[in-house]
Amino acid sequence: MSRKYFGTDGIRGTVGQPPITPDFVLKLAHAVGRVLVAEHPRPVVLIGKDTRISGYMLESALESGFNSAGVDVVLLGPVPTPAVAYLTRAQRAQLGVVISASHNPFGDNGIKFFSSQGSKLSDAWEAQVEAMLAQDPVWVNSQQLGKARRLDDAAGRYIEFCKRTFPTELSLRGLKLVVDAAHGAAYQIAPAVFHELGAKVISIGCAPDGMNINEGVGATHPEALVQAVQAHGADLGIALDGDADRLQMVDAQGRLYNGDELLYILADDRLGRDEVVQGVVGTLMTNMAIEQALTQRGVDFVRAKVGDRYVLEALAEKGWLLGGEGSGHLLVLDQHSTGDGIVSALQVLTACVRRGCGLPDLLQGITLYPQHMINVRLAAGVDWTTHRGLAQAKAEVEQQLQGRGRVLIRPSGTEPVLRIMVEAPSEELARSSAQAMADALNN
Repeated sequence: MSRKYFGTDGIRGTVGQPPITPDFVLKLAHAVGRVLVAEHPRPVVLIGKDTRISGYMLESALESGFNSAGVDVVLLGPVPTPAVAYLTRAQRAQLGVVISASHNPFGDNGIKFFSSQGSKLSDAWEAQVEAMLAQDPVWVNSQQLGKARRLDDAAGRYIEFCKRTFPTELSLRGLKLVVDAAHGAAYQIAPAVFHELGAKVISIGCAPDGMNINEGVGATHPEALVQAVQAHGADLGIALDGDADRLQMVDAQGRLYNGDELLYILADDRLGRDEVVQGVVGTLMTNMAIEQALTQRGVDFVRAKVGDRYVLEALAEKGWLLGGEGSGHLLVLDQHSTGDGIVSALQVLTACVRRGCGLPDLLQGITLYPQHMINVRLAAGVDWTTHRGLAQAKAEVEQQLQGRGRVLIRPSGTEPVLRIMVEAPSEELARSSAQAMADALNN
């Protein structure tokens, strides 16, 4: 059954427009609550949120919906998405709920769920919820109503969890770090984690007003971090997104490192400590240079569809621990059950401190292939899979590349657009090759 409301990462949209309205969110929580009640006696749900002003409204709607189905609610306040995953597991709750639209602007918001083990829930569970949404509500009586309370020091508990992922024999003392929390959920937590591990911390993007989340700061706007690192003479910069599950980093020279490069550093650090790294999962967009560098070291590499849930699925299937995508969603499954920007940063810093070197040294000999992408709007009735001109142009590009790059063609999941991406040894070759295929499709 196709899903009506759930996308690749929960339910997301513009606040005030279906489905991100208080009436629907109340019904959603009620439906989820009924699914839980059918499986657990007196279930408990944790609710966390980012710093969007709409979070207050949606939190109230969720609380009412769950209570009306006989579910107890624990309110966490503003905490990162991975904090909800951790606390759900630690508190032995039946479900964790996050109110966040991640890297989107403040006018959007969303709802996503974690299982009792802090993992993403299955398509089958989401289908079950959607089926329950189609039914009339069943309001419980006063005796069966759920209760609500706040968890004291949710942020402090999560800070301690993050710190435990950094080796106790190491310290960040002597390092000056710029930490950019994107005016989001980690605005109080992220600076505290790195400070308590010994670093001198300069904070930016840590003054949310409900409407400035991701605005000119954070992992989606790393230029602010680059400028701050250079202005303060910092050793490193750490940028998170609005819900703190993405990571980008900057070195002392102001050079930006994306998720592909950081993923390699995580694998390389383990190999350097003689740990077995059976394989790493990337996505269709992961730079070919990373794949080549890993395979040369005897590490299997698998590409999943774009999206951290697909990376997680591939890791689970293979039984591997490391995965991620260029956007900065990194998965270190022996440290956390989900992507966590703070924990990922601590793993990278572990490698830096252990070796006594910076990010450039950890990526010596690795140069990313230039990537160029063109979005081509498909005319009505055009089937790109059987288009002879596109097929011929693609074959010509691949012959020209001779294994020194790759071609990726994939349709958009949300609009009639074909994404044509080429990796090549030079930016000019990547650009011209992608353009040649786009032109062939349009002719």
